[in-house]
Amino acid sequence: MLHTKSESDIASLAPSSPSRSPKRPVYYVQSPSRDSQDGDKSSSMQATPNFHSPMESPSHPSFGRHSRNSSSSRFSGIFRSSSGRKGGRKSNDKGWPECNVIVEEGMYDELDDDKGFTRRLQVLMALLGFVVLFTVFCLIIWGAGRPYKAEVTVKSLAVDNLYVGVGSDMSGVPTKMLTVNCSLRMSIYNPATFYGIHVSSSPVNLVYSEITVATGQLKKYYQPRKSHRSVVVNLEGTKVPLYGAGSNLTVSDNGVQVPLTLEFEIRSRGDLVGKLVRTKHRKQISCPLVIDSTSTKTMKFKKGSCIYD
Repeated sequence: MLHTKSESDIASLAPSSPSRSPKRPVYYVQSPSRDSQDGDKSSSMQATPNFHSPMESPSHPSFGRHSRNSSSSRFSGIFRSSSGRKGGRKSNDKGWPECNVIVEEGMYDELDDDKGFTRRLQVLMALLGFVVLFTVFCLIIWGAGRPYKAEVTVKSLAVDNLYVGVGSDMSGVPTKMLTVNCSLRMSIYNPATFYGIHVSSSPVNLVYSEITVATGQLKKYYQPRKSHRSVVVNLEGTKVPLYGAGSNLTVSDNGVQVPLTLEFEIRSRGDLVGKLVRTKHRKQISCPLVIDSTSTKTMKFKKGSCIYD
């Protein structure tokens, strides 16, 4: 038996039937890429469906490789919290939030300055220490070489010619004149054990009553350590006027005896450390003697005949 549905039954059944609504379109969200370093926008496309109800939404809010949660978690808390403030932070033209960067380079600069000052101080101290050590070394060498003085011994005087006569000087004043030619021999010894010496002398003079009647000069030379050397100095004086001092000289047929004094100074210099450290010595020598014009023998000086000072 067929039952016909009334209009009331159809009306009661209509709301219970499910309504089919058309699918809503899918939209995309464009977010800044994580790998962009040069400031260009490289967008990553993420598909996000529009769900009708909360029950239909999946447990994860997005399907893309990089979700919004992961993108926002890249930033520190200061960026996330700023989005919730009223004013918010300013964004630059790339869309990134701006933040105040605290520059603390001054502290590193101060540390670099301290290190540079420490290095300069170390170099200065090393240089000062070297100078002090070198000075001490030079003083030790100088003190060790100071006692070694050159030893001089006058050996003999050979008179080649001695003549006393009467004449006149350059202005025509009459006076007695003396001519002397002789050679002086002496021995010099260098006692130093570790350095040689340079030997020279002042003019070697024969003096008669404070008047130099003959003079000579020792040629400068170098003498090695622990060595002896015999040197000869030629003395010469020609027609030297004696003026008032000549009145004491009496010329006879037996010749004449002239009292003279040999005076000179021997100088020695040892270079211990180049020209930086040197040792110098001087020795004054004085030898009184009497020359007989008639004798041609070589005069030998005995020990104690000369004064060495």
